[in-house]
Amino acid sequence: MNGLSKGSVTWTEVDESSDQQRIDNFLLRTLKGVPKSHVYRILRSGEVRVNSHRVDAAYRLQVGDRIRIPPVRKGEPGKTVAVSRSLPPLAARALLEDDWLLAIDKPAGVAAHGGSGVSLGVIERLRLERPQLRFLELVHRLDRDTSGVLLLAKKRSALTALHAQLRQGGVEKRYLVLVVGRWNERSRSVALPLKKYLTRSGERRVVVDQSGMAAHTVFRLLSQWRGFSLLEAQLKTGRMHQIRVHLSHLGFPIVGDDKYGDFTVNRELSHTGVKRMFLHAARIVFRHPDSGQRVRIDSPLPADLQAFIDHLEAKGVAAPDNG
Repeated sequence: MNGLSKGSVTWTEVDESSDQQRIDNFLLRTLKGVPKSHVYRILRSGEVRVNSHRVDAAYRLQVGDRIRIPPVRKGEPGKTVAVSRSLPPLAARALLEDDWLLAIDKPAGVAAHGGSGVSLGVIERLRLERPQLRFLELVHRLDRDTSGVLLLAKKRSALTALHAQLRQGGVEKRYLVLVVGRWNERSRSVALPLKKYLTRSGERRVVVDQSGMAAHTVFRLLSQWRGFSLLEAQLKTGRMHQIRVHLSHLGFPIVGDDKYGDFTVNRELSHTGVKRMFLHAARIVFRHPDSGQRVRIDSPLPADLQAFIDHLEAKGVAAPDNG
């Protein structure tokens, strides 16, 4: 069995933290180290019971449900934990934390979620760092190379409430982005539909396409230098790669963007210290899921991005001259 050990039948009672969660997702979270295929097999075979009844994978748990979990084979978690200890702790980058929420200042180069060749994303690392938390889920995501405010929920009710705010447009998200070119408007509302597709290599990409999903971004000009413009981007919708594709389509690629950017400019700037995409999640505003009070969380521009702004400032600022 190569490092696998047998467990025993266990019973667990569902509390508020797992209310309305699908049984398959509950088991995948609870049975860490168990292959996903095995989790679905024990569901299909009826070995998992809820209140002594068989259920399918889509069953949503309710507070008070009693779950029977059969003996399962678990992999030894040692290697995963060892990897996590070799990385700087993400919990130390908390911008806000209470009994309901955790907001961190995500560094660039760290995926929000594991997968696609990434073994440990933000959520996996935080679960390892905070094993005492019974519930921890991403409220939203950031691209791997995007830095800034990332919000997580510590209760299912908080996750549900914040997702409702996102759907209803009640969450304000603002980004700082440096683009190649001279932006000609103080403010511009961009509503261009976006469609996902796969490249020949299997990589996910996004393109402006009338058959795609509605996507809306508002851009505001903050500063300009010769050949570059610093913008604030406010998301009105949350599509994959939305800011990046909208800007690229308009002819203002993001500095350092390795998918939709100007690759020649990126190579030239790599010698001046710009090693990654200049896109930073600077602010998020929402209503607290418990108190209902307005919460604003800000993240300052990281040192590497600020250093390039300082470099441009030293060369001389060309103030916006259009209305």
